Amino acid sequence: MPRTKKRSSNKVISDVLQKLSGDKIHFRIPPAAAMEEASMDTVADEGAEVSEDTAQEDFQYKLKGFIDSTVDKSAKTRQSALDGLKTAMANRILYEFISERRMTITDSIERCLKKGKGDEQRAAASLACLLCIQLGSGIESEEVLKTLKPIFKNILADTSAHIQARQAVATSLGLCTLVAEDDILDVFSTMECFENLFARSYAKGDGTFPSVNPQMSQLHTNALLSWALLLTICSGSQLKEVLRKHVHKLPGLLESDDVNMRIAAGETIALLFELARDMDADFEIDNYNDLCDKLSALATDCNKHRAKTDKRKQRSVFRDVLKAVEDGDFQSETIRFGTERMTIDSWVRKRTYDAFREFVGSGMNYHLQANEFIRDVFELGPPILVDSETMKAMKISRFERHLHNSAAFKARTKARSKFRDKRVDVGEF
Repeated sequence: MPRTKKRSSNKVISDVLQKLSGDKIHFRIPPAAAMEEASMDTVADEGAEVSEDTAQEDFQYKLKGFIDSTVDKSAKTRQSALDGLKTAMANRILYEFISERRMTITDSIERCLKKGKGDEQRAAASLACLLCIQLGSGIESEEVLKTLKPIFKNILADTSAHIQARQAVATSLGLCTLVAEDDILDVFSTMECFENLFARSYAKGDGTFPSVNPQMSQLHTNALLSWALLLTICSGSQLKEVLRKHVHKLPGLLESDDVNMRIAAGETIALLFELARDMDADFEIDNYNDLCDKLSALATDCNKHRAKTDKRKQRSVFRDVLKAVEDGDFQSETIRFGTERMTIDSWVRKRTYDAFREFVGSGMNYHLQANEFIRDVFELGPPILVDSETMKAMKISRFERHLHNSAAFKARTKARSKFRDKRVDVGEF
């Protein structure tokens, strides 16, 4: 009954409207595309009202809030503030803003490293590194390192400190030293701190290896990678001393149970050989054949007790390491950013690029374009200014990109098919 009443009521309303208009009533719903277009126009109009200056002010206001929150009583709030500053520094160039507040940020990092625990210390150590990357090589970053280096070294040497803090400091101190240290003797002193850590994974006098848990092994790995990073700026005399002390011990780390340590050791050996051959083209070591056999075995590792992903990653790295040790070759890689390209054509450049990328992450391409210090490190020259219209003109359309990818896929499939056809089936006897 209620349904019938509703229908008759609707009919009465429709009849009244028809009499008033003299025509039938037509209700028309606009198409979805028109609604979407109108909506986008509205959003564009609203967005146009917000000026770029206002957006910048809002962003800086948020950053100031993060800086203030680094001294909050809540450890969770402090860590969240540190992470917010890290994200901002990784994805934008903030030199002017940071320069004005450098001492305040440094004091906050120092306080969090001294009084914080675990994750907070880890975040503070990473922020210190990003602060140096933003400030670049100069008196400002030197003062930051001068303040924080004693704390970093104390945490590294303190066996009672949280292991995550020690791991983060081992990585951060290496890159901070590369960026900000102005005395090569101080660089060598910092390298000795790293040696004191990763040397604990070396073989003992009787040829056996120490038992190292995974967390401690990661600390030793981070120390080894930072040590290798600083090798890239050592003098010739320092490099000869390093070769004398470590070139015969490093191959022992290739037998580590930790895949990350094996890979770090392999890449460090390749780096050492590259640097040594730059000084002496005929550089060789004792037990050279044994080293090549170890590298070859790791490049074709088929041990069933190891994870497939670990074996795949390891084989890929050690194929390149073996080529470096045997032939002095390097598998070059091209990095594209904006309208430019950069070639990673040596182990020195690879170790440096990987170190920066670990902190900057997805913002690496932006920093390669706009960060004057990083561009100077990779010899890219001053930043190239390209307006938005030029960038749009240079970008290919999605359809063109799809056609290019399809053609590449077809060519790859044909090449693989031909390769499979040439395989010889070997039967079982």
